Amino acid sequence: MKNVLVFPCGSEIAFEIYRSLQHSKHFRLIGANSIADHGKFVYEDYVADVPFITDVNFIPTMKHIVKEYNIDYIYPSMDSAISLLKENEDALGCYVISSPKETTRICSSKKKTYECLYNIVRTPQIYRQDDNLQYPVFCKPDIGYGARGANIINNYAMLSEQMNGYPNSLIMEYLPGNEYTIDCFTNKNGTLLFCGARTRNRISNGISVNTATVGKDETIYKKVKRINETLRFRGAWFVQFKQNDAGELVLLEIASRLGGSSALYRARGINFAQLSLFDAMGVDVSIIDNGFYVEMDRALDNCFKMDIDYDEVFIDYDDTIILDKSIYNLDAVKFLYYCKNKKIKLTLLTRHDGNLEEELNQFHLINLFDRVIQIGQQDCKVKYIDNKNSIFIDDSFEERRHVIEQRHIPVFSIDMIGCLM
Repeated sequence: MKNVLVFPCGSEIAFEIYRSLQHSKHFRLIGANSIADHGKFVYEDYVADVPFITDVNFIPTMKHIVKEYNIDYIYPSMDSAISLLKENEDALGCYVISSPKETTRICSSKKKTYECLYNIVRTPQIYRQDDNLQYPVFCKPDIGYGARGANIINNYAMLSEQMNGYPNSLIMEYLPGNEYTIDCFTNKNGTLLFCGARTRNRISNGISVNTATVGKDETIYKKVKRINETLRFRGAWFVQFKQNDAGELVLLEIASRLGGSSALYRARGINFAQLSLFDAMGVDVSIIDNGFYVEMDRALDNCFKMDIDYDEVFIDYDDTIILDKSIYNLDAVKFLYYCKNKKIKLTLLTRHDGNLEEELNQFHLINLFDRVIQIGQQDCKVKYIDNKNSIFIDDSFEERRHVIEQRHIPVFSIDMIGCLM
């Protein structure tokens, strides 16, 4: 098993790396961060308080982490970190998952990217501030990521404000058409093994939160192939195009990393993070693409940490594990197996009216519980809770109230089960 350090581990890209690799038997993930964010809720192995990449102690600290955790690969998840880590790969003593240094340097700057690819694909027209501009124009920092500092400029006053706030902004032609991201993978031999376009239907903070696959497009493929033949890529990367008034695709930017929304193609079988790691290991990788249409929509999700400790769960059956006498409560079933993994004792405590053993067998739950306690309709559940270091889960408010008042243990309704994992 290879140790993979993901830095920073709180970005959307880092979460996609985690989702792509969390169940792999080949890799152990360690998250590292400079600030406390959602990453500490996601990565079980977590390194906090890493100096910022602008700090002189950043590389020495990363070198220490590599040695302490026996890191085999660093997987950068932020554009500015990619170039710095790749430049210091030899000093760090481990492989940095990225394209070669020169490619990362070019991709980190939109100006350098356009200069490099000017004669390869259509790039946006760039203006000077003192040009006789025809508004609207589009401004975006030369070095940056997401939507930070990206604005449509409708007049000179807005342009002055933009240049004061983001002095390194490029002033570009405004492109009013559809925008596409093309997720790509290039192997160790420089061969483009995959490129798949997706629409960017809804954007939030520069992240595509609604995206859908696009059928094979020969025009897009030829443009991507020319880019791949001009720059040396390795592993996952992506390119963004936007249409001008005439519907022509114009290059926006290229990143030498996987896209945060590339999970869309993972749903079809292309695991960019895993492919990149295996390729870095020298493995001859291949790709299976299921080819079906996929749409992905993203929203905020929740993770919880609670200051409770328990070694047993007392849980109800009807309307808690099985709903409407016929369907699984998926949150509850997932939690039961979560407890199994954690070696937490499971006790089924129910007033179920009927042949409980037969139903447990019917729903394939027969051997899941350490204890099964079936009581009468007039009996009181609280009498059977004999472990002070336990929790109680039941859909009934009255049952929960009796237990917390008399046993003083945490109680949970079915809507709270997801908070326990």
